[in-house]
Amino acid sequence: MSGMVKYFWTEAVDDGTRIGLTTEGQDELGSIKFAKLPTVGDTVKQGENLLSVEADKAVSDIPSPVSGRVTVVNPALATDFDALNGQDTAAAWFVDVQED
Repeated sequence: MSGMVKYFWTEAVDDGTRIGLTTEGQDELGSIKFAKLPTVGDTVKQGENLLSVEADKAVSDIPSPVSGRVTVVNPALATDFDALNGQDTAAAWFVDVQED
């Protein structure tokens, strides 16, 4: 599980911590076809499953880097997952979590 850490970036945003996918994560997983994301209001715990992705190379469960409550899910992922596969890693984010 510790190996997954380099696949994700976190940054402070107004409503908590934003969790996104790094270029290394993109390279390792390949093109993401589907992501099963939490919904707003869900509680997540650090080290427990945050989301699952189905990609070219693997189906992966992604552990949460933080504990708290999901406040925002990336609206760009409502229709497709192209944002996770693009060059702009700032756009390749999953959720914001308000930490406990």
